[in-house]
Formats: sequence, C-alpha cells, structure tokens
Amino acid sequence: MKKLIIDATGNKILLIIINDKNIYTSSHENSKSNFDKITILINDFLKKYKTALSGINQIYVNRGPGSFAGIRNSLSIVKGIHLAKDIDYYCFSILDFSENDKEKLKNWQELPNLCRKYKIKKNLINPIY
Repeated sequence: MKKLIIDATGNKILLIIINDKNIYTSSHENSKSNFDKITILINDFLKKYKTALSGINQIYVNRGPGSFAGIRNSLSIVKGIHLAKDIDYYCFSILDFSENDKEKLKNWQELPNLCRKYKIKKNLINPIY
C-alpha cells in the first residue's frame, strides 16, 4: 500500500512516499513560485520514484498550524486529487498528537499508525491557520 504525505506548513514543502518499508522524500522551498507549481512538484516526485498517482492508496496532508498559503494550496490539491482519483485523504495536525507521539513523526512511516490511533477522520478538512 502506497501512501503520499504532503506538508507545506513550514519553511519547506515536504513530499513523502511510503511504500511498505521504503520511504522516499523530497523538499522544496516554501515560496510563492513553488505554490504555483506544487502539482508539478508532486507529479515530478511521483515520476522520480516510478509511482503513478493512481498507485497511491492514501494521502496524508498537514492541515496546520503554519503557512496560510501552504495549507490552503496543499488542502486544495489533495481535495482535487480525491475528486479526480477517489483517493482517500487524512488531514492531520501536529497538535493532534501527544508530546511522546510527536517524536515518532521524525520517522514519517509512523504517521498512518498515529492517525489511526488518534482516530483522524478521512476526507475531512479542518485547517488550522
């Protein structure tokens, strides 16, 4: 099962693919020019690791707090992907997790487990700007 994580809340736009035990990452400056081409960044990232969007089973997107433009753009893109490809998404926030569990997020592979543990609902957007 392949999972895509998008985090555009901080200084970097972080893209992560989790494929079983393999993790692939890419980061880009969190700037206006990259917001304008975030779909291109995602597409290029997926191509680099020979993954089609249709091969993604779940998407996890950070809903904040953080950069207003980054949150707005990443949530809009994920909602568009969901509508076009019917891929379930989960909107998480670092504030959803306990201090102990926040440490586990350094290993992004734990994010899906933490979302299950904290009962993060799928296909629900509630941004924190």
